[in-house]
Amino acid sequence: MHEINPKWLRRLYWGWKDWGLAVKRFDRTQQLIVLFLALLSVFMLLPIVYVFNHAFKPLHELFQFPPTFIVRNATFQNFIELLSLTESTVVPASRYMLNSIIVTFLATVGMVVTGALCAYALSKHRFPGSKLIFGSIIASLLFAPETIAIPRYVIVQSLGIMNSYLGHVLPMIAMPVGVFLIKQFIDQVPNEMIEAAKIDGTTEFGIFMRIVVPMVTPAIATITILAFQNAWGNAETSTLFMQDDSMKTLPFYMGTLTSNLANSVARQGAAAAGALIMFLPSLIIFLLSQRKVIATMAHSGIK
Repeated sequence: MHEINPKWLRRLYWGWKDWGLAVKRFDRTQQLIVLFLALLSVFMLLPIVYVFNHAFKPLHELFQFPPTFIVRNATFQNFIELLSLTESTVVPASRYMLNSIIVTFLATVGMVVTGALCAYALSKHRFPGSKLIFGSIIASLLFAPETIAIPRYVIVQSLGIMNSYLGHVLPMIAMPVGVFLIKQFIDQVPNEMIEAAKIDGTTEFGIFMRIVVPMVTPAIATITILAFQNAWGNAETSTLFMQDDSMKTLPFYMGTLTSNLANSVARQGAAAAGALIMFLPSLIIFLLSQRKVIATMAHSGIK
């Protein structure tokens, strides 16, 4: 009997048993709260389940009425159609995917690094105008992205970085919410620890990398997720700054699948598959970093 039960199955059994015993020790109010949160979590999982099922539905199930939530005859035809749409075009779908991977990586690293460095300077260094700069960063959160589209276009055109990866990355580098969140964490780092490191001869960059960064890892993980989602789903730079189709990204291509068509039926399967492809990386990144995100929220609540 021991040989046919895998270790993970036994761990799952004892985990559920311990959880059940813990719930039994709760009073009636706490048990109701746990039940409500469990039902809420199941409800919040429904969109994720729907996206996965929708991507594998054949065309007749996509337009079935009443609509079905769970796919009955799963098929990979939608993904095949998505890849075959660009076979007769100059730019294949793989090129859009490659551009998205490169731009997302560079933009995410750029947003996290610049946000962390800016937050460290504003938090642990007093210089003339530091409060004004931080106030300007906070005020920039009030502006909608559409209000800065024209100035951003003028700057990108003046720098001569149209139709380049830098034209994708540079407009997304500034991330005010990242600076704000990381600064709130760095403010909690004791100044005495930094002064002791300086006395020991540690350089400014060494203090940042060896002392500050390990202590604000939850905030950096949270900002990484936000930066990744912002860069991965961004189609604005492809629309405004890229005239060369070979430099455009996957979100722009997904937006063109069902646009300018004579009917609303064509390419819906490919669009469903594309929605899953766009959603899956964000889900994976979140699952890998969820503990850090929860630690960030807990720290913010305690503060």
